Amino acid sequence: MNDIATHTVSQEIHLVSRPVGAPVPEDFALVTTAVPELAEGQVLVRNTWMSVDPYMRGRMDDAPSYIPPFSLGVAMEGSAIGEVVASRDASVPVGATVSHFLGWREYAVLDAAAATVVDTSLARPQDYLGALGTTGLTAYAALTRVAPVREGDVVFVSAAAGAVGSVAGQLARKLGASRVIGSAGGPAKTKKLLDDFGYDAAVDYRQGRLGEQLAQAAPEGIDVYLDSVGGDHLQTAITAIRPGGRIALVGAISGYNATEAASGPDNLFQAAAKEVTLRGMLVSSYFTLFPEWIGKAAGWLADGTLHTEETVTEGIEEAPGAFLGMMRGTNTGKALVRLGTGQR
Repeated sequence: MNDIATHTVSQEIHLVSRPVGAPVPEDFALVTTAVPELAEGQVLVRNTWMSVDPYMRGRMDDAPSYIPPFSLGVAMEGSAIGEVVASRDASVPVGATVSHFLGWREYAVLDAAAATVVDTSLARPQDYLGALGTTGLTAYAALTRVAPVREGDVVFVSAAAGAVGSVAGQLARKLGASRVIGSAGGPAKTKKLLDDFGYDAAVDYRQGRLGEQLAQAAPEGIDVYLDSVGGDHLQTAITAIRPGGRIALVGAISGYNATEAASGPDNLFQAAAKEVTLRGMLVSSYFTLFPEWIGKAAGWLADGTLHTEETVTEGIEEAPGAFLGMMRGTNTGKALVRLGTGQR
């Protein structure tokens, strides 16, 4: 065992106040803390990459949900990749690269059973937070299990230039879709959908007239919709979807900062009349698909047929800003924070 555990301090991000509406920088604090000594069965990980994700906004509210809220005054949590620098468990040796759930900090002490060793000869470490992580798995589970794409389907994806959407458009094509349409904000992102992420048509929601734009892109309607936005996007998709269509309810970021109850679609009866399936999903329910997904996606990454991008922010102190930017849609592809590699 390396003795780094007894000499290291770590910087970490705490949530210090619960946001009302959109979070602000003052809701977070950068704190320096001592790293505890390892107990038997534990490892010390120097984090090199961490993820910022929309679901984290819900954890900032003190409200019941599928995952407990963040506690105030302690380090936040989230997916991270790092190098094991000390170990008291032979199954996870020093030098291994692991994924785990104690992000938002430079060093993490965790049970070896909570660390998953990843194969960096198969893909880059940060890919295990993106295409080979829960991001890619969300797209795969949504389009193969929750709202399965069938040969010849017309598929619509919201937040299409984001982490999940940028993978989902390409995956829909691989699954046999005849036409793939994405929604994104602004001309730069819609151009990227067409040029880099395999979409046939792009809708710029910032231009308004969402229904008209989608009708122009899919004049005969859509068969599958992957919803990460909710609100007007879900309403528009219900109007456009054909009988027997399938909708995967993955997220609803348009309402995450709402201070009042968000208004739901007012056309739900159309879904009943068309016998449409609307099915919610939590990616944690599909973790058993990881080997299947990684087995496919790693090859696609290697041969270049799956294109991914990241928006990278440098340094633990900038993690709150990365999160706030992601919530405003400033990222293309996966939003990541690269952490310092030096020992403190």
